[in-house]
Amino acid sequence: MLLLSEEQTRDALPFSDLIDSLADMFRSGCVMPTRHHHDVEIPGEADGTMLLMPAWLPGEYSGVKVANVVPGNSGRGLPAVSAQYLLSNAGTGEMLAMIDGGELTARRTAAASALAARYLARADASHLLVVGTGRLAPSLVAAHMAVRPIRKVSIWGRSVAKAEALAKELETQFPAKFDAVEDLENALGEADIVSSATLSTEPLVLGRKLKPGAHVDLVGAFKPNMRESDDDVIRRADVFVDTRDGCLSEGGDIVQPLQSGLITAQDIKADLYELCRGDHPGRESDDAITMFKSVGAALEDLAGAILAYRNAEQ
Repeated sequence: MLLLSEEQTRDALPFSDLIDSLADMFRSGCVMPTRHHHDVEIPGEADGTMLLMPAWLPGEYSGVKVANVVPGNSGRGLPAVSAQYLLSNAGTGEMLAMIDGGELTARRTAAASALAARYLARADASHLLVVGTGRLAPSLVAAHMAVRPIRKVSIWGRSVAKAEALAKELETQFPAKFDAVEDLENALGEADIVSSATLSTEPLVLGRKLKPGAHVDLVGAFKPNMRESDDDVIRRADVFVDTRDGCLSEGGDIVQPLQSGLITAQDIKADLYELCRGDHPGRESDDAITMFKSVGAALEDLAGAILAYRNAEQ
């Protein structure tokens, strides 16, 4: 059985290939049972979450990810997400690979955002605003750069020092101008793509500040009580999701507006299945504001794990 470290997993999942692999999987589909989602009490701090995410292609590959999400890790200097992925031969049950689940999760999450941006962000989008300075931030930058001509990246975080350090670090890795911003509201009005990856329970992305043609990418706030966008984003934007089933019951950016009656399930334009299969064209005008909400799906992990295994074998 292959054992892929964080670095080996990263090397086996180049974004251009990973985005295409996700698109192929969303077009063809796979068996994806409802994931297990358990709150785990942690004395003295916010609850953690244990996620068990199975999926398989009959007779080909099967896999399951075990992920632990601990919001309190930010204060310990540790990643919020710790995970492992076990990939098996679906015909024989033979275990093929144990893949670093944290890196797989970060890269497939960012790749799903970039896949959505292929359909939803303006083709000339060149200014990316990243909200949050956690593990996902560098992957979101790299993934969006794989699909759009990003020349400027602004980074906002609750800690200005962390945002400045991340901007300085990333500027040595990517051919773009990076800066840390303190005024989030002003930055929201300038960005072509706003990509937010936080565990916030209060809206950070304000719809009244977005400029015409902006694309909002929401990949944090995976519980119903968490939220990164306000009601004005929902009012102004054409709303898209990664999977309808997941977003209708999990992330607060969709669940809370549904509960308040601001939107209905029918107001969601399309999910990634429909976008990748050509059932919806995606962005319909240059001035439209689009919003993509992602809560993650086992399909994405399986696609990434298969790609990582094949590349590592070679």
